Amino acid sequence: MALEVRAVAKYIRMSPRKVRLVVDLVRGRDVDEALTMLRFTPKAAAKVVAKVIASAAANADEVHGISSDALYISAIKADAGPTLRRNRAGARGRYKPILKRSSHITVVLAERAEA
Repeated sequence: MALEVRAVAKYIRMSPRKVRLVVDLVRGRDVDEALTMLRFTPKAAAKVVAKVIASAAANADEVHGISSDALYISAIKADAGPTLRRNRAGARGRYKPILKRSSHITVVLAERAEA
């Protein structure tokens, strides 16, 4: 079994639905290629996802001595975190709920199998 390295970013103040749009772009790609793609992706979540991938690559280098050239993103997911519930005044004395969602981003990097 190949070595796997994880990194998790929790309580990111961004909707998981928006983060998943960016996460789906880089799933299965090499680390360097994914970071390059995210640098030119015009979404706010791209910066956060790039930070988590870079953190996982740094973990692999520091703990196991694996260069980022040999790594690829074997699994990446954006799960829902806790939701902050706020409200805004509505017409006729009612209120309108505002849901401020958050997300947890998990990245798993693995070594490419030498062919």
